[in-house]
Amino acid sequence: MTATESPVVAVVPRGAPNRRNTELSLLVFAVLVPVLAYAETGLAMDGRLPAGMVGYGAGLGAFAVLAHLAVRRFAPNADPLMLPIAALLNGLGLVFIWRLDKARQLHPNYPAAENQLLWSGLGIALFVAVMALLKDHRRLQRYTYLSGFAALVLLALPAFFPTRASDFGARIWIHFGGFSIQPGEFVKILLPVFFSGFLMVKRDALALASRRFLGLYLPRGRDLGPILVVWALSLVILVVETDLGTSVLFFGIFVVMLYVATERTSWVLFGVLMAGLGFWAVARTEGHVRGRIDEWLHPLATGGGNGVGQIGQALFALGAGGALGTGLGQGSSWLIGFAAKSDFILGTIGEETGVAGVIAVLLLYGLLVERGLRTALAARDPFGKMLAVGLSAAFALQVFIVAGGVTGAIPLTGMTLPFIAQGGSSVITNWALVAVLLKISDLARRPAPGELLQPGTAP
Repeated sequence: MTATESPVVAVVPRGAPNRRNTELSLLVFAVLVPVLAYAETGLAMDGRLPAGMVGYGAGLGAFAVLAHLAVRRFAPNADPLMLPIAALLNGLGLVFIWRLDKARQLHPNYPAAENQLLWSGLGIALFVAVMALLKDHRRLQRYTYLSGFAALVLLALPAFFPTRASDFGARIWIHFGGFSIQPGEFVKILLPVFFSGFLMVKRDALALASRRFLGLYLPRGRDLGPILVVWALSLVILVVETDLGTSVLFFGIFVVMLYVATERTSWVLFGVLMAGLGFWAVARTEGHVRGRIDEWLHPLATGGGNGVGQIGQALFALGAGGALGTGLGQGSSWLIGFAAKSDFILGTIGEETGVAGVIAVLLLYGLLVERGLRTALAARDPFGKMLAVGLSAAFALQVFIVAGGVTGAIPLTGMTLPFIAQGGSSVITNWALVAVLLKISDLARRPAPGELLQPGTAP
């Protein structure tokens, strides 16, 4: 090359490499671990391998392969860790639900694990549908207010349907004969879509401050309107449906997204203060919420056939597990009662796998949330950033609410542990949530066309 010639510049895509083979390798691990746990549980409880072990492993493996092929086809640049983590959590949940099915003290004729496997299959089907039909997550911004309206309708629906004794005072289910659905679960996706679109328009106004007090920028009075409306709606949900979990989740998602959009700590402080005041006011007038607080304050002296409530039994289960647990299938957490497979399944995990198992599960949740936030940082459009934050916050808040309630750190709210606890509406929604996050991740990690490699850099 002569002195007058310019260096050769290779025009090739530059970006995060395709990691689908890595994802497939991790999925093998994510399927193998639950299958081995299933085998160990059967050996511990019956002295032999479970009769349905091959079918369970084949079903779980088929679900994982189907989801992987959908990602490989429709989101080839997506994050390689989200799908394996979700599959691992779902698989472990099926094992623990099956283990509790084996406890004859808990609905011996109710095959919850088989139903949960069916719901997991429907969740995978919805996952594939989202991957195939949602070509670009930015299209969701067109449905900002429609998503908000749909979320409000779904939240309000249970109030118009009769409750059952098995609902224990909470109006969060819709029953059709032997079938029931919890519409509030689907709000975890609709609300972040609405809040993302809304905050994209209003964030500049909300970020303005009128004065500074004690080192904090206080929002203008006229800008308090949105947070007051959301606060009031969360209280309505709490009063009418006595659903503490959805109320906290609803308001918490908005406060987190508001903070990310405006970068104003004052909004978080206002949100926590208003949530505390609203919860205190409702607790003084609403008997169901007050009962939750009483059980939280006195877990060893309320309810239960032996004088100990569910929280007390869950604490006993966690304490009996110690550091490494009693072993799969060798605990007595079924003493918790009717919600051992749903609200309190973390108690079974703590008893049979110990503190080590609980920490491992929480780390898996933490890693999934971290990948969601990492996706938000990498997203190239503001709407995608806000949506990834909102979906990750919904997931993180739900785990915190459930774990806090089971361990007695906060009052019990009646929510389910994502992917692990029994609940068809929950597992279906969570698979759809992961699918949306993967679509955002795919666009964020996709190499921009025409990016140039610097001279001397190998393509």
